Amino acid sequence: MTTVDPDTGNGEVTIRMPPESHPLISELRPFKVCIEFSLEQPKGGIHFVTPNMEGTPAERSCHLFTYKSLYENSSRMWFPCIDTFSELCTWKIEITTEMDMTAVSCGDLIEVMQMPDRKSKTFHYFLSTPTAAPNIAMAVGPFEILVDPNMHEVTHFCLPHLTEILKHTTGYIHEAFEFYEELLSSRYPYSCYKQVFVDESFIDMDPYATMTIFSTNLLHSSRIINQTIETRTLMAAAVAEQFFGCFLSMASWPDAWLTVGIAKYLAGLFIKNKFGNNEYRYLVSKEMKLVQDYEHRVGGIVLDPAAKHGTHHFFVWHRQTISPKYAEIFQKKAHLILRMFEIRIGQQLLIQVLNKLLALAVSSAQQKFLANTWGNTLLSTSSFTKIISTVTGKDIQPFLDLWVSQSGCARFFGSFVFNRKRNVVELEIKQDLSAKGALKYVGPLTVTIQELDGSFNHTFKIEENKTKFDITCHSKSRRNKKKKIPLVTGEEVDMDLSAMDADSPVLWLQIDPKLELLRQVTFEQPDYMWQYQLRYERDVVSQKEAIAALEHYPSPATRKALTDVLENEHCFYKVRIDSAQCLAKVANSMVTSWAGPPAMMTIFRKIFGSHSCPAIIRQNNFSNFQHYFLLKTIPRAMAHLRNLHAICPPEVFEFIMALFKYNDNSRNKYSDCYYRASLIDAAAATITPAITIVGSGQGLSTDSLTAEAKRILEEITRCLNLEKLLPCYRHVVTVSCLKAIRILQKNGHLTTDSTFFINYAQYGVFRDVRITALECLVDVIKTDLMPGDLYWLLDLIESDRDKHVCHIAMRQLIDNPPFKRQEHNPLHTEDLVERLWKMMNSTLSHDSRLRCDVADLYFTLYGRTRPTCLVIPDNLVVLNLKDKKTRMNPAIVPEELEDMFESDDDDDMNLNSSMNAAESDDKEINVMDVSPLKDDVSLKRKSDMAFDLMMSDHSMVTSLTHNEDSNSEFKFKLKVKPEEDITVASSFTKDTDRLSDDSMSPSQSSSAPASAVTSQPTSFSGLFSSVSMVESVDHSKLHKVKKKKKKNKKHKHKHRHEKSERDTSVDLFKDSEQESVLSLDRFKEGHKSSESSTVNSPSVFNNPPSSPEFEVI
Repeated sequence: MTTVDPDTGNGEVTIRMPPESHPLISELRPFKVCIEFSLEQPKGGIHFVTPNMEGTPAERSCHLFTYKSLYENSSRMWFPCIDTFSELCTWKIEITTEMDMTAVSCGDLIEVMQMPDRKSKTFHYFLSTPTAAPNIAMAVGPFEILVDPNMHEVTHFCLPHLTEILKHTTGYIHEAFEFYEELLSSRYPYSCYKQVFVDESFIDMDPYATMTIFSTNLLHSSRIINQTIETRTLMAAAVAEQFFGCFLSMASWPDAWLTVGIAKYLAGLFIKNKFGNNEYRYLVSKEMKLVQDYEHRVGGIVLDPAAKHGTHHFFVWHRQTISPKYAEIFQKKAHLILRMFEIRIGQQLLIQVLNKLLALAVSSAQQKFLANTWGNTLLSTSSFTKIISTVTGKDIQPFLDLWVSQSGCARFFGSFVFNRKRNVVELEIKQDLSAKGALKYVGPLTVTIQELDGSFNHTFKIEENKTKFDITCHSKSRRNKKKKIPLVTGEEVDMDLSAMDADSPVLWLQIDPKLELLRQVTFEQPDYMWQYQLRYERDVVSQKEAIAALEHYPSPATRKALTDVLENEHCFYKVRIDSAQCLAKVANSMVTSWAGPPAMMTIFRKIFGSHSCPAIIRQNNFSNFQHYFLLKTIPRAMAHLRNLHAICPPEVFEFIMALFKYNDNSRNKYSDCYYRASLIDAAAATITPAITIVGSGQGLSTDSLTAEAKRILEEITRCLNLEKLLPCYRHVVTVSCLKAIRILQKNGHLTTDSTFFINYAQYGVFRDVRITALECLVDVIKTDLMPGDLYWLLDLIESDRDKHVCHIAMRQLIDNPPFKRQEHNPLHTEDLVERLWKMMNSTLSHDSRLRCDVADLYFTLYGRTRPTCLVIPDNLVVLNLKDKKTRMNPAIVPEELEDMFESDDDDDMNLNSSMNAAESDDKEINVMDVSPLKDDVSLKRKSDMAFDLMMSDHSMVTSLTHNEDSNSEFKFKLKVKPEEDITVASSFTKDTDRLSDDSMSPSQSSSAPASAVTSQPTSFSGLFSSVSMVESVDHSKLHKVKKKKKKNKKHKHKHRHEKSERDTSVDLFKDSEQESVLSLDRFKEGHKSSESSTVNSPSVFNNPPSSPEFEVI
């Protein structure tokens, strides 16, 4: 990547300047370079959508558009340029199309000229603002044009027959412009803005200078509720990226966190302004949970890769090599860090800093002919730090060193004890630094205690991993005294204090309640405190934490608290949704003691039941959005209820099926498609594993279905048939039906048929339906071990025209892999390894996002080890006799990486004498003793060559025996005469190579002798493990040889030293100036005795190949 990185002065095209231009270059005078090029069948950077229909291209809605993947610079794939964010210039773009087509590009449309042949026309665009090549795009198609009625500078483009829903979708966009301009006290930096909605978009939102390319699937009518929030959020985020990301772009990849984080921060403020503070805080809490989970599961995310390289299986220095999932979480973490920075210096000062950055950039961009003054339109970490110091006078370097230059998040574990005599809360806070993705935090931490007399905040300094604090309470305990409790919001409420400790004035306690840190908090307090916190705390994040904690405290009091929140109309609707889902889990835990009707049935009928007959639901009226989301959620939550027999209660099943029957949307102004889809999801959730009669000889059929399964299948069939005639918005009902059918198959009610999902996954089917069908197919491949379906899926990923579907299909394979590492599986074949290796190194070279997806899948299936289905190469480990230690071959593994392969286990390769000397004068020497690392993992290997053990002097060999015990320990024991000096050499090696920079196939690794290995690879991306033994027999003494241990590790076994003169010694040797690596091929001649040939034959390897995994974190 470095050889073509434009930021380092490199590239893929080299232009030799003629001698006549040298004076111009030395005088720094401008000159013009003209490159004539043609683009034929491009594979990346530009996408053509050509539906298979009859008619002209315009009638078929054929169109094209350019794309990029998150931070990837893909402009060089469709026109020659310096494809980096740090090189700015002005642009003049001319696009010639057919007469019935419209071309949209960056900048102002100067004119449209009709060509002399009257069959085509040329669009002339000019962008006067200095812009980098990655922020240039275009789209051509038979677009319908809509000028925004509220802002004439904004123009919208959509495909034919979509203008009506385009008007509704984009009707609010002027509010986003007004909000950002008022917030930043700065005008929109460009003179125009264009929104283009295309089909088969690479991502849902792709912003460029003065324009954004959106997915057509974001368009919606006024009857759709669910899509509105998502679409408006994305469109507002696109406008924010026009300020920070397009106009003010990153100077280099290590500065990407700034532009991304500021744009996300501004979009979050818009959400807070338009959708409310609860929605915003819930979003922040959700993003923080995603970041915590990823860093704990995969590894830390460092925002500035120049400061610290990650330990991931991919390279974080280049944007084209990072995992797409990493890039997604990277954006969320950047937003959270900017929000933390706002808390540190205050929102007003941060807005002043952003205003200063924009003012400098606008002033710099107006210098049209002085390119060296355009540096202020590039945002770097150093320039941002200087602006902060200038505007606020504060030094933020410690903050950057902690949260930007380091990876991970703080992980706190807290508990407290109330000391009644001192009226003090003894609080203990620990940090878990051993977990993956953990960050040692040093700084202030806020703790809030809700007491009887009010809420009190305390700030403590965290310096050690374990800290104890004494907090004096402001309240005294009350006994039989009723008084209203003041909350942090200022309101006073009546509480039932009978559940709390009579000697303690503490109602509940919280750590970092305002989310001031990127942290994970695990806090221990009694269940009644969580119940009080859920009922009376007004912060949605605190309520969400209480719900998560109460899931582990199933009791009548918990049931009552969750029910109260679910019924509370003043509670945030997402908190009520979480309460419903938690209540189902609590009810299942209390199934033996639950009294009354099933959980939530009474609440549902109370809210949505008819006045005359509560058992029948009222006609749909979704004007109350809170009730609409509850209407969808409660049936799905109830469907997860189970009785003592682990099946769904019959009354719950009948309740859900009655909702299908009485659903009436005739007088509702909103669509009920999402509600019907949720009912199908609820019906599918009631399904439990089928009971089959073993040996009945009858296959699965509709006649063998249970009554409940048959009714569910009939409802699914009816909905699918109705979808064929009257398809709903985004085919959400079809999506739910496919998932329900897969659940029926997994539970044994239907026969698994992969062709059903393959038909729905074909190109031409709506994208959401295809993605769901592929998800089900991935599950079929895993459960039923279908090699043909797996290779069909890989073919689709390589050749399908919708690149977004290919990306999602690969992510589904990663999330639900067909087999686990080191697992004996029919899908674990050499052909699969070859296929994935080829996709990574050649097939998908034009699509970095998909190529990195394949690398993630390769790592998921094989880790850092060599796939066990491949033949084992030789000469990877060198055994040193002189120093009595084992080391990696330095020609393959650098010395600095040698510690990765050291094992802490005691299952070493032992070369000893296990036979009793008194029984025979001959000594038995264990020439090879290789034990498996795990019980279920064997070191047996399938090899193409016989393992022949040859001796330099055959007369000295008295017997050669073969033992294979129950623990899969494969041993050769060689009897030799004690008075003679014999040298025995054998080789048994194993390689655990993984993806490296070179594209050599893993199954074609060379097994040349050590002498052929003369140079170290230029880059090392793999981990190797092998066993290679060279043994020597001496008549001095017998010593037990073991592997090199890590430092500070004690030996758990004893050395046995025999002082007899007849003892022989087995030692590892290495010449002081040369390391000796012996290959199997050196001992493949002579000694053809029947006994040795039987022992050395590959037929002794009966089990499928497998190998232990050497994982480096």
